[in-house]
Amino acid sequence: MIEMNVAGIALDAVTRSPIVLLQDGAERRALPIFIEQDQAKSIIGALENQTPLRPLTHDLIVNLFQAWEMELDRIIIHSLQNKTFYSVLCLHRGETKKEIDCRPSDAISIALRTGSPIWVMEEVIANASIPVNRDADEKERRAFREFVENLCPEDLIQRRREVPEDDNEN
Repeated sequence: MIEMNVAGIALDAVTRSPIVLLQDGAERRALPIFIEQDQAKSIIGALENQTPLRPLTHDLIVNLFQAWEMELDRIIIHSLQNKTFYSVLCLHRGETKKEIDCRPSDAISIALRTGSPIWVMEEVIANASIPVNRDADEKERRAFREFVENLCPEDLIQRRREVPEDDNEN
């Protein structure tokens, strides 16, 4: 799993639909998730620390967590099926842990309100993310190619000899 942060809300150029953009900590990959207008407003409100006069749905959920002494450990966006993302809220109360199915937009909105981390499964990142920093990606590819081109079997044999015997068992 990879921890992601909310980079912001964008609008799709063609459909004008809102998109929440999640970004990895290295700011190398972004995960765009299409959401509805209401969810976009809720996420923006959480990002800007807005407090409504009366609790809205996501605020109500957070209030319920607090009233029942439940904590949101994290949210996990775990799969992508037919262009639909799936996620869970990972909650605990005392020793009891539960995972609750939740739309990613709702999960993100709740996570922002509780300060909980947002995690995404690597398969989802691999299938749906977009590169953000192409220059850094290309630099990394060049460095790896150079490393492989300059690698010789003797280097590997020497490295193997340098590793303590206990480390060789793993």
